[in-house]
Amino acid sequence: MEYEFLRDVTGTVKVRMSMGHEAIGHWFNEEAADNLALLDEVEAAVAEVKGSERQWQRVGREYTIWLDEEEVIVRANLLSIEGDEMEEGMSYYDEESLCFCGVEDFLAVIAAYRGFLQGR
Repeated sequence: MEYEFLRDVTGTVKVRMSMGHEAIGHWFNEEAADNLALLDEVEAAVAEVKGSERQWQRVGREYTIWLDEEEVIVRANLLSIEGDEMEEGMSYYDEESLCFCGVEDFLAVIAAYRGFLQGR
């Protein structure tokens, strides 16, 4: 999973993720950008579910994050379209709306994001 952090002309940090992991970048840009306490909450949740069968979830404005001991799932809240609403043989492009990654990889992105914000 590759990523980069950029600042736009207003100084706002934007996260870009490699193909297949775009939803994580969107989650950072939409949910965590103005709520850095959310990163603390996610890290605490990882520690809480470690070594157990428990799961944790946080529904945000645009994206929901789920995690268990091994995996993180980021999913766009609008990705709840029922299959009956689509014509046969059709499907929605959802690569930028749904992502799975390992917990350790996700924690590494959080650490790098914090470092970028602090100018490291």
